[in-house]
Amino acid sequence: MTIRFDDRVVIVTGAGNGLGRSHALQFAERGAKVVVNDFGGAADGTGGSSEPAEKVVAEIAAAGGEALAHGADVTNVAQVDDMIAKAIEKWGRIDILVNNAGILRDASFQKTSPEDFEAVVRVHLLGSAICAHAVWPHMKEAGFGRIILTASTSGVYGNFGQSGYGAAKTAMIGLMNVLTIEGAKYGIHVNTLIPGAATRMTEDLLPPAIREVMQPSAVSPLVLFMASDDGPSRAILAAGSGGYARTYILETEGIYLPPEEQTPDAIAARFDELSDKSTLHEYEDGSGEFMKFVGKAAAHLGVKLG
Repeated sequence: MTIRFDDRVVIVTGAGNGLGRSHALQFAERGAKVVVNDFGGAADGTGGSSEPAEKVVAEIAAAGGEALAHGADVTNVAQVDDMIAKAIEKWGRIDILVNNAGILRDASFQKTSPEDFEAVVRVHLLGSAICAHAVWPHMKEAGFGRIILTASTSGVYGNFGQSGYGAAKTAMIGLMNVLTIEGAKYGIHVNTLIPGAATRMTEDLLPPAIREVMQPSAVSPLVLFMASDDGPSRAILAAGSGGYARTYILETEGIYLPPEEQTPDAIAARFDELSDKSTLHEYEDGSGEFMKFVGKAAAHLGVKLG
């Protein structure tokens, strides 16, 4: 089976360069109509130009595809609403949103100003939420939607000098979890991407040999899979240099301490037991984890639940 996106309308934010450009081109190659969003700023978010988005639109048009350029700042609700309105006016629908726009202002935590920390969080987290909120009613009405959030190894595992970036990227997973639950009955799938690619945001961090193998084009196929009709939901998927994997959030079975034993000393004595990886479990929502401990406490106290 060949995955196609004929008649689908896709919005890719931050699509003027790097990963976003690659996503947009590959969607268009497989039949999608693409809104190429890019504020046109520098990697740190300063400046602004319509040229990057227009260049990608020209590439798509030259290959026989359809695309629309829009320079909305993803943190600006009015500008995002205008982008959505123009897409609806032109094509009558919005099927897929790829939240890719981002900025970097790297510095050690002590040297990071509150203003820089907030700016990074605003673009990555609030920008993704604002765009998702804007497309949500259209997807809900259509009974179909695909939203992809972009996380990072900085958020999932940590990287030096990226406290704001890492915090915002981890937040993508929390946003995905809630939107997956709320969108399930409307056919809206939400997934999170952990990409590894050589882009202008990483060019100063990677040696030439590594940049050569970390092409953005190797990440985009995973994005297209996630956005497809039969794609997954609530999946955290990683891609880089031709490798693809799935990341899980797991929790051990843990221990139960009766009220008279609930002390830091008792926890310390059994810390290895509560850390036992052989009991790892995945939860589908917060209530499952919540009820694990409530159930143990209720059993100890002889309380019947439900």
